[in-house]
Amino acid sequence: MMLKNKKKSTAKHRRQSRNWNVSKTESNSILSQFLWVIKRLSPSWQACIPLACLIVLGWGYVAVAQETPAAAGPSTAELKVALDTLWVAIAAFLVFFMNAGFCMLETGFCRQKNAVNVLAKNLIVFALATVAFWAIGFGLMFGNGNDFIGLSGFFLQGADNSPLTGDAYKGVFSALSWTGVPLAAKFLFQLVFAGTAATIVSGAVAERIKFVDFLIFSLLLVGISYAITGHWIWGGGWLADRGFWDFAGSTVVHSVGGWAALMGAALLGPRLGKFQDGQTVAIPGHNMSIATLGCLILWLGWFGFNPGSVMAADPGAITHIALTTNMAGAVGGIAATITAWLYLGKPDLSMIINGILAGLVAITAPCAYVTIGYSFFIGLIAGVIVVFAVTFFDKIKIDDPVGAISVHLVCGVWGTLAVGLFAVGPGVYSWYGEGLGPAKGLFTGGGLGQFFTQLLGVVSVGGMTVLLSTIFFLVLKATLGIRVSREEEIEGLDIGEHGMEAYSGFVKEADAGRFSEPSSHRGVSTSGDLPTTL
Repeated sequence: MMLKNKKKSTAKHRRQSRNWNVSKTESNSILSQFLWVIKRLSPSWQACIPLACLIVLGWGYVAVAQETPAAAGPSTAELKVALDTLWVAIAAFLVFFMNAGFCMLETGFCRQKNAVNVLAKNLIVFALATVAFWAIGFGLMFGNGNDFIGLSGFFLQGADNSPLTGDAYKGVFSALSWTGVPLAAKFLFQLVFAGTAATIVSGAVAERIKFVDFLIFSLLLVGISYAITGHWIWGGGWLADRGFWDFAGSTVVHSVGGWAALMGAALLGPRLGKFQDGQTVAIPGHNMSIATLGCLILWLGWFGFNPGSVMAADPGAITHIALTTNMAGAVGGIAATITAWLYLGKPDLSMIINGILAGLVAITAPCAYVTIGYSFFIGLIAGVIVVFAVTFFDKIKIDDPVGAISVHLVCGVWGTLAVGLFAVGPGVYSWYGEGLGPAKGLFTGGGLGQFFTQLLGVVSVGGMTVLLSTIFFLVLKATLGIRVSREEEIEGLDIGEHGMEAYSGFVKEADAGRFSEPSSHRGVSTSGDLPTTL
């Protein structure tokens, strides 16, 4: 029996092996035929075969993917936060770039022997402002506290659940709970504003202040003075409670910088040779080309300064504010040109530049609350008064080499008061609802109530800034001395303070109105404005 089964099993394996060989032969035959058919095709058709295989595989993948449910994307709220944050960041970058504008403007308006000093101050001031505002300024300005000062949030520490807003916000920066962006975006945007306030002072005290004193004053201004007065308005303080409004900082930023600049220029005294025998002697800047470039950079930066203060990607608000901003700056430049032409006899380029900046400063407070037509008048008045302001400060012997006091202080005050004159009132624009802006101004049927509130804010912020700035400068004067020596001022702060020249090898000034070459050459006289051949 076992032998019989063994024979059957052997026969079965032989049949399977024979069938396998037959199948293999048939497969080889089919493959050979398939390869033979491919070889008969033209090269072009042969090249299409891999592509056809890829298409078939792709169809199969798509069919499988359709059967798999798609992953859930970001919600509408998350997309809004992302878009708002992107806009705030871009606006902050534009405002940061205004530092380059201040560098160019102030350097061009000053003499070449002080170019390095002016550039160094404008460069380092933002670095100092970053540290001071992070450590103490942001907490004093926006941290929870009382109506006069913030008492929390130093070093950006403390509870915060941004970007939640309104009642949903739980943290130590309640004053900024109205904007739905992360805390880092809020800080970045406010930081570039703080740096701007300190940079304004640089131009007014240029060409005679000690470098170290300016650095210390900048730290104190950004970390303490600017933050305290800013808390009153943007930090939910007592001026905000009274209905004072400053949309983007005509008072919070520009007037504060202007008041500090005024006290610095007054306590330093004028530059050597500026006032002689009761007359004002013009000390022209050395490079109006870069001064003009600086003006254009600042004009560009203002499209981040004002529209960015919406702190949300609201297309209606952003575009309206951009238009009012541009209109005021443009009309300010035109008005200053005409005024200087009539009043001074020539269309002075420095006045044109300051007229544009005057219009931009003035519209900064009311840009979201007025019509484009009203922005025209705001810029017009700013362009006129800045020309008279420059000559006024010369008459009272306040030496401001770049006109910073006239532009930022005088026109900052004007722009703040303009809110009380031209604000259209809540309900006209979608972003300007009840409680989100000032009451109607005098010329829009609202009476003088808002105007007097704005005036109160101007006086209060001005008084506090003057007080603190005076204390800072007097302490520095008593300890370090705030003015360079006569010899250093004549030689130039580039050599005295930094040991280098901006234009090595060029003819340089020897005093307020004369030039000398680095070395005398035979047959050449260096007395007078320029060397002359004997």
